[in-house]
Amino acid sequence: MAKDVHPPRGMRDFLPVEKLKRDIVLNTIRVTYMAHGFQEIETPALEDLERLTSGQGGDNEKLAFRVMKRGEELERAITGHTEVNTDALADLGLRYDLTVPLTRYYATNRAKLPKVFKAIQTGPVWRAERPQKGRYRQFVQCDIDIIGDSSNLAEIDILVSSLEALESIHLSDAIIRVNHRLLLANLLDGLGIPEEGKPAAMIIIDKLDKIFAEGVVKELGEKFGAKVAETATGWLASLKSDLETPQELKEIFAAVESRFGKGRLRFDPTLVRGMGYYTGTIFEIEHPESGSSIGGGGRYDGMIGRWLGDDVPAVGISIGFERAVDLVPETLVSKPPMRLVLVLDDATSETIALALARQKDLFEHGYGVRLEQRPKKLNLLLESLAEQGFTHFATVGVNSNSFESLDIKPIA
Repeated sequence: MAKDVHPPRGMRDFLPVEKLKRDIVLNTIRVTYMAHGFQEIETPALEDLERLTSGQGGDNEKLAFRVMKRGEELERAITGHTEVNTDALADLGLRYDLTVPLTRYYATNRAKLPKVFKAIQTGPVWRAERPQKGRYRQFVQCDIDIIGDSSNLAEIDILVSSLEALESIHLSDAIIRVNHRLLLANLLDGLGIPEEGKPAAMIIIDKLDKIFAEGVVKELGEKFGAKVAETATGWLASLKSDLETPQELKEIFAAVESRFGKGRLRFDPTLVRGMGYYTGTIFEIEHPESGSSIGGGGRYDGMIGRWLGDDVPAVGISIGFERAVDLVPETLVSKPPMRLVLVLDDATSETIALALARQKDLFEHGYGVRLEQRPKKLNLLLESLAEQGFTHFATVGVNSNSFESLDIKPIA
């Protein structure tokens, strides 16, 4: 019986054509963000487990992949614990998002960074999710953050840059829902939710798109009583699609609408965002062709202070790359230079030298070039490489003394 050679469950391989599309889309987003003054950084895949489980990552902390201690440290940890305790046996973890590593990075490098730091960070993250459609154990995030600016300009910059990045990959139908944690706290007070019950109530309200108003009312009633359920029923019934923008968000909405017009931002009083570290505005990106959000973020002014001892204002947003890239039309991927197969008639040193010279010429004319020896069945080779994104071919022989001598043909 053949061995299972699939990638680990919840992780994926990408064929060359798929990888090309992913690289083009990711680079397009990065270039757009850099044009807005964001600077690219890189952090390690591993962080200290104590930092990853410090209470700032919400439910994602439970999904962190642990890395066991090594050598004598592991032996001492095993000897010192009679019961199974995975955290006692581990000291590192794979990052489950890019925000926690960014806050550690800023605390480490603060003296070398601008007073207001605008960061781009892209890369894989890992979560021990239950694999299902659209949810993977390894996936790419694409984040921008502004650290050191407590004004609304930071939110405006984040939102405008992200809407332009989405437009750059042809997702101009995406909109960003916006709420504010202060408004959310006031709402919970108005519903009669006690302080200690607010986290649980927010989790219930956050499920509105899955269990609908009836489900939210039912769960709130079961958790907090009939009076809360009755008040929630009235509140949900009063919600409209054209709610007036609250005072706390008016400046942000006015600035973004001056650039994009109305409709690209939408105030949503039911938006929660699960992370416990948010302190102000919160965002979620949605697209009409996606059943789930394709990104989100918000302000997290208290998070960096955990490492520095004094609070530093911060706000960020993450594009969920895996969901976004699936929505990107193939027309975007047709933009790279033509890729050509240069077929050598024989393997003599003269022909190889001519092929290398013609390859250089083709590079200068904007082609990507792959060298191949002529097989018995050239058509099969070309059909195979066409599936990998090659569009043209030409042959090289003793008479290929110039670029003009090449007979460049499309692969049918």
